[in-house]
Amino acid sequence: MVRTEPGATSGRPLVLDGGLATRLESYGRDLGGGLWSARLLADEPDLVRRVHRDYFEAGADVATAAGYQASVPGLTARGFTRREAVGLLVRSVELARSERDAFGSGLVAAGVGPYGAALADGSEYTGDYDLDEDGLYAWHRERWHVLAGAGADLMACETVPSLAEARALARLLDEVPGPSAWISFSCRDGERLNDGTPLHRAAAELAPLHAAGRLVAVGVNCTAPRHVPSLVRAVAEAGLPAVAYPNSGESWDAARGRWTGVGDPGGFGAAAVSWCEAGAVLVGGCCRTGPEHVRSVRACLDARPEASR
Repeated sequence: MVRTEPGATSGRPLVLDGGLATRLESYGRDLGGGLWSARLLADEPDLVRRVHRDYFEAGADVATAAGYQASVPGLTARGFTRREAVGLLVRSVELARSERDAFGSGLVAAGVGPYGAALADGSEYTGDYDLDEDGLYAWHRERWHVLAGAGADLMACETVPSLAEARALARLLDEVPGPSAWISFSCRDGERLNDGTPLHRAAAELAPLHAAGRLVAVGVNCTAPRHVPSLVRAVAEAGLPAVAYPNSGESWDAARGRWTGVGDPGGFGAAAVSWCEAGAVLVGGCCRTGPEHVRSVRACLDARPEASR
């Protein structure tokens, strides 16, 4: 059960926010470069705070802090001192918390991106890394300790492409006191993670952490919406609550350097209801989704007959 407020519980699905980078780009910011949205933690923290506010106002229950691309190695490689890098990690959570507190309700999830996000080479979409599980555990460890003590309600381990990286994160979750987490995978189709591991197998392996109260959900993000129903069912069949926040439905054309297709907010909200019916307890959006998608998810969930009970 995920807490909707400190000390309280609710059986209703919680609405996550949408794409942080997508919303920052809508304000005219160029996020090119290896730090992507994490650069604005240093350059424009007030804008990051504004984006969190936009999503809370659209109906989100959970704000995911801007830590996806932020890591001590990634930040120091681009000119920040280690002390500054640690401070920016903490700031990512503080910015989200300040807007949550101003809004008056909601949760804050510390953003924990995969190793591939720091490499900025697209490997979070393949899992083709130069580190094994032990290496990934060591790489994530310092950031995990910092974020676990930064005051977030949850840890959002997202866009994880491989079982090896999930195992590394699970080791940290198991050994470091702090908030519970969700682990959300990037998937190549309706059955498998990007490294080819069946999601059902990964979820079953992580089930003991859920039983221990450390893992609130397992699921999928940064994946095409058409794959979500079967992926959520795979998690549910493993006996776990699911988290689902796919991309808008548009596709990235790498050759042309642009997004193609159409992302329909109304259809996205209706689809989110079906994900919840399949077993999702946390639903929202990833790349190319914005406040309009969150607003649609909120409206569609609130329109269900059981929502009024």
